[in-house]
Amino acid sequence: MSDAPKIEERAAQPYVGVRRAVTDGVRRAVDTAFPELFGWLGEYGVRPAGPPFIRYHEVDHAGEPLELEAACPVAEPVECYDPVAAGALPAGSYVTLLHVGPYSSDSVPDLGDARERLVRWTAERGIVYGRATERGSALACCVEHLRIGPVDDADWTKWETELAWLAVER
Repeated sequence: MSDAPKIEERAAQPYVGVRRAVTDGVRRAVDTAFPELFGWLGEYGVRPAGPPFIRYHEVDHAGEPLELEAACPVAEPVECYDPVAAGALPAGSYVTLLHVGPYSSDSVPDLGDARERLVRWTAERGIVYGRATERGSALACCVEHLRIGPVDDADWTKWETELAWLAVER
């Protein structure tokens, strides 16, 4: 289940993250990157300023991720050390959609269905959120905020993932 897509103005948000090429699926990439990130946060005493998120930097022609970043917002920019890098989600108009439900499922709408819905919605309105590349599309800022997930509640019917895509043209 998802809410209706909408457009929101957002301020810039500093974050720290671990970037990965997606060579063996998104799950494998984030399952290795998030432990590195949270280990680094603990080691350097940096507190997240909100729920973690996945930022997609590039997708192939079919929309499958090629490069992503497992990240956490921080209250202010911090100095980082490998494998963690500092970044900022840019200010601007974001197309958002809240998905409530599983990340992956063959029987109920999942996160892939929510992404497809947002792709259609943006296309119908002429909203551009990336630019074509040889491999697919470079994304201006496409983020999935993991508001409630398996770490918070084992019941997938309560999982909340907010998709937020920066509109570069409207």
